[in-house]
Amino acid sequence: MNKSWLGRAGLTGVAAAAVVVIAAAPASAHVTVSAPDAARGGSAVLEFRVPNESVTNSPTVELAVQIPGVTAIDTEAVPGWKAVTHKDGNVTTVTWTADSGGGIGPGQFGEFSVLANGLPDMDKLTMPAVQTYADGEVIKWDQSASDKGEPEYPAPTLALAAEQSGGAENHGDIPAMSTSGGASSDDTARWLGVIGIVLGALGLLIGGGAVMRRK
Repeated sequence: MNKSWLGRAGLTGVAAAAVVVIAAAPASAHVTVSAPDAARGGSAVLEFRVPNESVTNSPTVELAVQIPGVTAIDTEAVPGWKAVTHKDGNVTTVTWTADSGGGIGPGQFGEFSVLANGLPDMDKLTMPAVQTYADGEVIKWDQSASDKGEPEYPAPTLALAAEQSGGAENHGDIPAMSTSGGASSDDTARWLGVIGIVLGALGLLIGGGAVMRRK
């Protein structure tokens, strides 16, 4: 058998195995944000998901997120964490700090939510984040996507839908009713009430007449 052929076959097999290993390697997790109902000028609950990527198996003990352009921020209580909100001009920074001995451990992820009111009028809202580990490692998630593809440390980014009629006062709960729709509903209710009163009065008159005839 040709030894050179065996050598080429062996190299080909090693290369194929290497490709399989590379393809099977999991993609690096990032700090991300989600809010399916987020719309410009409105309000939404922004949920930040934070994975632990420490190579030294150190827990994540702090997360700071910058949220630009919103009018107000309310934080959700997270057991074992303290949240502090600071506003500087147009940017609101929320910092979550783990209690002593706590944090997001290796192989875990944490979720932190805020109610953002008055979302800015833009297609995408970019919110740079800083993740701090117990061993002192600091990861800045603040890079923007480019034509070259996704950066190594992308900033959490949220797409905002078109502005809704409810606006900032809607608080993301009940869609605002249009003026014409509300007036039409009120008029219908009033007419139904009047008709009910008239029918009730006619019923009383007919009943009274029947009683008189029997007498």
